[in-house]
Amino acid sequence: MPELTRQLAFDGVVNGLVIGLLAMGIVLVHRSTRIVNFAVANMGLVGSALFALLAVRYGVPYWIALAISLVAGAAFGAVIDLVVVRRLFSAPRVILLVASIGVAQLALVVVSAYPEVDGAKSYPVWSSAKWHPVGVEITATQLGVLIVVPLVAVGLGWFLGRTTLGKAVKASADNPELARLNGISPKAVSTAVWAIAGLVATVCLILISARTGTVTAPAVLGMTTLMRALAAAVIARMYSFRIALLAGVGLGLLESVIQFNWLDQPGLTDIVVFGLVLAAVFVAGRGGEAESGTFSFAPKVRPVPERLRNLWWVRNLERFGLAALGLVAVVVPLLVAQPSRHLLYTVIVAYAICAASVTMLTGWAGQLSLGQMAFGGIGALTAAALSRGLHLDIGGGKVLVVDRLTFPTAVAAASLLTAALAALIGVGALRVRGLLLAVSTAAFAVACAQWAYTQEVFHDSPTRPLATFTRTDVFGIDVTSQRSYYYVVLAVLVVVLTVTGRLRRTGVGRTTIGVRDNPATAAAYTVGATRVKLRAFALAGGVAGLGGALLAGALQTVPYSDAYFRPEDSLMLVSVVVIGGLGATSGPVLGSLWVIGLPALFPDNSLVPLLASSLGLLLLLLYFPGGLVQIGYSARDALLAWAETRLGEEPAKAADARPTAVPARPARDPLPDDAPVLAVSDVRVRFRGITAVDGVSLEVRPNEIVGLIGTNGAGKSTLMNAVGGFVPATGRVELLGGDVSGLAPAHRAARGLGRTFQAAMLFPELTVRETVQIALEARGRTRLLSSALWLPKSVKAERAKRAEADELIDFLGLGRYADAFIGDLSTGTRRIVELAGLLALDARVLCLDEPTAGVAQRETEAFGPLLHEIRRELGASLLVIEHDMPLIMGISDRVYCLETGRVIAEGLPRDVRNDPKVVASYLGTDERAIARSGSASDESAPPGAAADDRLTAPSGA
Repeated sequence: MPELTRQLAFDGVVNGLVIGLLAMGIVLVHRSTRIVNFAVANMGLVGSALFALLAVRYGVPYWIALAISLVAGAAFGAVIDLVVVRRLFSAPRVILLVASIGVAQLALVVVSAYPEVDGAKSYPVWSSAKWHPVGVEITATQLGVLIVVPLVAVGLGWFLGRTTLGKAVKASADNPELARLNGISPKAVSTAVWAIAGLVATVCLILISARTGTVTAPAVLGMTTLMRALAAAVIARMYSFRIALLAGVGLGLLESVIQFNWLDQPGLTDIVVFGLVLAAVFVAGRGGEAESGTFSFAPKVRPVPERLRNLWWVRNLERFGLAALGLVAVVVPLLVAQPSRHLLYTVIVAYAICAASVTMLTGWAGQLSLGQMAFGGIGALTAAALSRGLHLDIGGGKVLVVDRLTFPTAVAAASLLTAALAALIGVGALRVRGLLLAVSTAAFAVACAQWAYTQEVFHDSPTRPLATFTRTDVFGIDVTSQRSYYYVVLAVLVVVLTVTGRLRRTGVGRTTIGVRDNPATAAAYTVGATRVKLRAFALAGGVAGLGGALLAGALQTVPYSDAYFRPEDSLMLVSVVVIGGLGATSGPVLGSLWVIGLPALFPDNSLVPLLASSLGLLLLLLYFPGGLVQIGYSARDALLAWAETRLGEEPAKAADARPTAVPARPARDPLPDDAPVLAVSDVRVRFRGITAVDGVSLEVRPNEIVGLIGTNGAGKSTLMNAVGGFVPATGRVELLGGDVSGLAPAHRAARGLGRTFQAAMLFPELTVRETVQIALEARGRTRLLSSALWLPKSVKAERAKRAEADELIDFLGLGRYADAFIGDLSTGTRRIVELAGLLALDARVLCLDEPTAGVAQRETEAFGPLLHEIRRELGASLLVIEHDMPLIMGISDRVYCLETGRVIAEGLPRDVRNDPKVVASYLGTDERAIARSGSASDESAPPGAAADDRLTAPSGA
């Protein structure tokens, strides 16, 4: 039974209150602006250090110095909002999380500029008295914590619940657009919140410094304390101040008990905290909101104009830059003789390899990981253990499990094991993205540093807690010298970047970005998020483990507790990639040269370390969000523009002769004429006690167009989501005669169910061609291994997929948009791209949710013939939600009308149009509206009459 004394419990409560105060600061910012603030502690440094400076160095009275310091802390928070947050206000919240890492570094820079702030011998306290009630020693600083923290908690609750500004904060956070319409400025509210957050952080840091008695303690406030606060905030679901405070107290007590009773097991508390974070993130992810917006830092690369592709230097322009960089990497070590410089070059290259894992996981998959260097540490320690023979403690004795492996074999095996570990960690994050994932991976990094790295299995011996990793040769090449080893690591980097670039251009990269940008549409294209995310985690973990093992080989030891593989290094790795250019293949190299290389090459320059730190990351986010690679892209675009001017005006092209039929598709069995292709029976959907769909049954027959009408909120889209498997529902859904009720959306799509969405967002960061190629995954999956190895089968399949996509694009008249990004297209053109995706899927049942929403009336009128054409070419049936009554009544064979989640009428369009319930519920009693709803169906040609009409992209793209 663990022992818990009164003094131990009291100290745990005091520590927990401080953790809870930090957690409340995190909750305040997230609750108000949806940002996870990793600078929550360091923001208080500016005021707390100023307090010591005023009171100790300049002799300012305690209470006056305290007031000035609190004002300074609040002002610093406000300045951060005005300078950083406001500039990035419209960016995805994940980007602001990354920016907060730079804010933490900025606070340290400000404090370092104070005159002799580190020279203060002791921190000012309001009293040095001590009391001993009931056998517990209570100091004045502890008493201050007991009084101040609850008062701050009560004050924050009162502020948000009772004051006008507090209510404005809540309104702005819940619905910024509605708040703006009601005269509330979300940006002004954000400034107030960040000022209060700076004030709370200052109070917290003053309490911590007063207890330690030194101003230097806050400056080294590490990831461990921050993770305690983040864990408490996540347990509170980033919302409740009271739960955050109680969770902080609980964590403080837990830490006291574990450290007292299991003193011989360092890091055990961090393992427990990691488990709590995973559980809390899992629960929060069930009902939490998804990160809005696409997650991409890198600028879009302008496609090379078609007429310039015939110029050889344009085709090889990117290769010139890479070749120049490679030439420098090869020649410089030959000109420099010092082994220390060769070691530096190797470290830079190894960091670039580790950073490539962040490119794949964060740049492609949109999963912000703050623990990638922890995978590097695990890979390094595993490779070192395998190289000397892996011994495990079995039955009280050491048993050799794996004999000594050669250096390259140990590195390869460690990479594979790290990939498996990363996939295992990724299982817990399948339903989590962006903000909460960053918290859980940061907790993993802390747990590794405090516990995993200290396990005896990784050490040379129980009495020597060190992991040596001696290198000898690599496939017969002697790598004992730093120079020869550098060239081996450089070769590995070239392979990693080549494979990475290759994967990005295949279905592996496309589907990963597709799931990042729009998981629902990806699932509708048969691409399951689970498989794609696990693949991204495994790939990134394996690459990080590879880079970590090679880094350990350069040092011939694993300095996990000194300069490498710490939690802070994972944050630095994010800086490396963002500074270089997240999402770009060359980003890890440029970022590593900047962050690792510059400080080492200019050791006496005080400005360079600042630019190469998280502060440099912050500046780039503000002014060059695409990173250093953005400069290269700008130069490339300027060169292409110059080349176009030299060629003169492009001659007018003759109209393209488009194909007259849909490109060939795989053979399939004909549909039975005597059974419905889609049968929905007694489907119900409930959200938090509210019934959105209440026992709906409908069916769609072969080659039939069925309309679904009703008022806003009637449950139409929810019903269609239930049919597609996008929301939990009861009842039965049969597709092509088979029960699909228990299948995920991607599996229903694979069975022949096509789906479009009302917003028509598709994949904003992908081109039209890439979007269609994702849909073509339904005809043949891109294989990871064959794509990475560039096998002939993979190359042939990729070429065939591109040719099929181009045929479909040309058929729909989208040829000029093939290389255009989806996010740059008009709504009408995106609707045509959606239809191209359905053709690529070769779906048998199409569920279209308001296909004309956001489309101009002239273009809407063309959708009726277009949908008939799609039906004829695919031999498919359609279930269509549409508010345009002439259109839906004109194209439908039958119509269902919903009201409050129930079917109130069904039948032929004319019967439903004249049904009294439909008139009262939806059309109203205006005779003109009723007449207009039938005009199209009365005057239009019968279904299929427009079969020969051509499908073209709407104008105004």
